[in-house]
Amino acid sequence: MLASNVTDKAKRRSLRRALDGGGLTVLPGAFNPLSARLIEQSGAPGVYVSGHMVAADLGLPDIGLTTLTEVAARAHQIARVVGIPTVVDADTGFGEPANAARTIQSLEDAGVAGCHIEDQINPKRCGHSAGVEVVDADIAVRRIRAAVAGRRRKDFVIIARTDARASVGLDAAIERARAFVAAGADAVFPEALRTPEEYARFRAAIDVPLMLNLNEFGGREPLTQDEARDLGYQLAVYPMTLLRAAMGAAAAGLRAILHEGSQSSAMSGMQTKDELYDLLDYPGYARFDEAVLHD
Repeated sequence: MLASNVTDKAKRRSLRRALDGGGLTVLPGAFNPLSARLIEQSGAPGVYVSGHMVAADLGLPDIGLTTLTEVAARAHQIARVVGIPTVVDADTGFGEPANAARTIQSLEDAGVAGCHIEDQINPKRCGHSAGVEVVDADIAVRRIRAAVAGRRRKDFVIIARTDARASVGLDAAIERARAFVAAGADAVFPEALRTPEEYARFRAAIDVPLMLNLNEFGGREPLTQDEARDLGYQLAVYPMTLLRAAMGAAAAGLRAILHEGSQSSAMSGMQTKDELYDLLDYPGYARFDEAVLHD
């Protein structure tokens, strides 16, 4: 009720165990606290908060317009209501190396279990869009080193993301990933690799856990979870899937009420009142009120 009883430390340790276990951990993307609860109720082992999602939910494109304050606030809203770990997209760390260190501490305070920081230029853009550019390798490594230095909770997971494949090639991306690991990154997230063979090459070259994006509409057919598992990746995220599904359903509902004169045709796909009340734990609040009233 109100918030999860699972401690932030326990959530961080849960994420660490998942990474150490070697299997594939699937993190669906939550776009608000209610969707995060649904993710947990559905049995997922963790929640992902995408920077693209935060921007879109604010009515903005994913071009570096969101702030650390906005991302940390949304992450906190989501992380506090679930007992499973939350991993957050921290973009480029929101500035210079000192900003990257502050970003880590802000997300620790928000109750998040881990985050990733990327090597794009500022302002950044969606990793699957055209024209992605990355900073020089030494600047990128400095960001990760600063993030690691800023960490106060040793079990907070720092993931180094590289978008270098799109602009400077796979070999450069692998070289950066090795440098990120040497700088203290716990895991690496190679964004926008193009083929299973490229994912396999990356896996063979890097000896820490790897994360991958199973996003739809990324310009290429996404890998399946079985393929990701067979390739030896440990974290798989679906950044925008639930938001897109929800917006698609909302558009259908709007068409029904505006053009059909009734919501009837859309009702079969809706969450029912009872399902919503169960997700919100109405009975728990009733028990709380009863206990206080008769204490």
